[in-house]
Amino acid sequence: MLAGELYIADDPEIAADAARAIRLTEEFNATATADAATRRAALVALLGEVGEGTEVRPPLRVDYGTYISIGPRTFVNTGAVLLDVARITIGADVQIGPNVQLLTPTHPVEPGPRREKWEAAAPITIGDNVWLGGGVIVCPGVTIGENTVVGAGAVVVKDLPANVVAVGNPARVVRSV
Repeated sequence: MLAGELYIADDPEIAADAARAIRLTEEFNATATADAATRRAALVALLGEVGEGTEVRPPLRVDYGTYISIGPRTFVNTGAVLLDVARITIGADVQIGPNVQLLTPTHPVEPGPRREKWEAAAPITIGDNVWLGGGVIVCPGVTIGENTVVGAGAVVVKDLPANVVAVGNPARVVRSV
């Protein structure tokens, strides 16, 4: 799965990891706003790595959690969907708006393998000091370079270089920063 090769998600080991993530996500999402320590503990238990000073606001949705790494001082607003069938790496000082989706899973285009429940994934990497506006969707295999700003509602289907502003569907670079 993590190698990007086709796999069947019904595998018992994978299903157990997904069930763990569901339980921990429910715990995280149910924590009271005033109970920052419990919320942080639930997030650290759920995700692979959470940097110092990072804040993630519920609700949060993940596939496994363990394949997500978030750097220090990053802010993830409400409604994030981080589907980590492959690794998701989020750098330091990143700002993620509400309802952002980072989607690593892929499915075969051919109907036969798709019907047979084969799937794959490609990792997503978000560089340091990136800002993803509200509702941004980042597709499998995409890397976004440091200091880049992605406008609200953009759909990022290919890599974006460092130090640019990108907008639209598909996201396109409109200027340097």
